[in-house]
Amino acid sequence: MISIIIPTLEEEKAIGTTLRSLKSQLTLPHEIIISDGGSTDRTVELARPFSDKLIVHAGPARQTIAQGRNEGARAATGDLLVFLDADCTIPDPDRFFGSAIAQFEAEQELAGLTSHLRFTPGTETLADKLVLGFENLVVRLNNNVLGKGDCAGGEFQMIRASAFHAIGGYREDLVTCEDREIFRRLAKIGRTRFDSHLTVFHSGRRVHTLGWPRLILLFLMNTLSFRFRGRALSKEWEPVR
Repeated sequence: MISIIIPTLEEEKAIGTTLRSLKSQLTLPHEIIISDGGSTDRTVELARPFSDKLIVHAGPARQTIAQGRNEGARAATGDLLVFLDADCTIPDPDRFFGSAIAQFEAEQELAGLTSHLRFTPGTETLADKLVLGFENLVVRLNNNVLGKGDCAGGEFQMIRASAFHAIGGYREDLVTCEDREIFRRLAKIGRTRFDSHLTVFHSGRRVHTLGWPRLILLFLMNTLSFRFRGRALSKEWEPVR
């Protein structure tokens, strides 16, 4: 069985579409776990009918997305953990997850899997296609060729539960870069893979709100800080409504 873990914070505009798509199409054995960071909007209300398990962070401290993912993983019973952003959709999830599960079953050394990332059809700009094309290439190179397990985005990550627990899950002190950091550690105990035949569609709302130049600069600053200081530069990762 797969456990689909979705961390949320102020996601009332996106979570309904994501969950309806999964619930209406996915027939493979699964559970959906919502790990909410303390939303003040209607996120929890909208998510509850579609969730098998719903965890709400009580505070008072602000929860990092890594903490939210780890909370969801602690409640999971599947042998494969799927971490999915609240504004992502997967066309034909039975085919998608069937293919992904088959890879884990065929290769016991496979610890983590990530996929091709696109923005929602109809919203992609030329800049989006160019930047995401380059990003997908880098993720493929780092995982499939170099074996470093780096650069895997948190929009979609599928991790063998035993490997996840063996390395202690996500680093909860990281505001950002936690998704890339966990794949780096997974690559030390097993194999990580980028599958170009699997595609996850993301809303792209942060990019379309902030713009690529600002987001790329923020990404580079956090990456350099993480490389040389062991922690992200950003103090908080604000939700985009």
